[in-house]
Amino acid sequence: MEENIELAPGTRVEHDRYGEGFVCKSSLNGYEIIFERGGKLSFGKANILKDMKIVEKVEDSEPKLSLDEVTGVLTGILERYNGLDSNVEIADRWIGGTLILKPGNASQPKEIPVDVFFHKIVMLRDKLRVLEQNINSHKGLSEQDKVNIQKYITSAYGSLTTFNVLFKDRDDYFTGAGKTEN
Repeated sequence: MEENIELAPGTRVEHDRYGEGFVCKSSLNGYEIIFERGGKLSFGKANILKDMKIVEKVEDSEPKLSLDEVTGVLTGILERYNGLDSNVEIADRWIGGTLILKPGNASQPKEIPVDVFFHKIVMLRDKLRVLEQNINSHKGLSEQDKVNIQKYITSAYGSLTTFNVLFKDRDDYFTGAGKTEN
């Protein structure tokens, strides 16, 4: 990368650890970049020169959509097609909590904020729902194949009922076989 480079929002970059990403915000001191394997991360302009390579540079010649605008559009599309349930809330008692994974040996325990863990559970649930929709609308599967695959998804939901304690509303709970959603 050249020394005095400016990356405009929308520029695609590649990082060895986080994979491909795109610049979503540029400031005086650095960039916010959304990666496929790391989410949104911030980098100083000095560090960007050694950590990444440019995949596709965007010239900053016209106004771009802000990250909030793009997020709003994507959220609207996903909600419209049932791919995302943005109204899922964590139960009040878990807000600000920490999940501690303590190994059986003397290794260092791992602490994870409960809200981060909860977000991953909700994303998993949303992906299972999209998978269900794709199976049910798949033209190449017979009705019997759809029913057989659906049994596995229902079983996965049942395996995840342990995490229902994290949800604020019962309507958001995982339900397995033999149970119906309220």
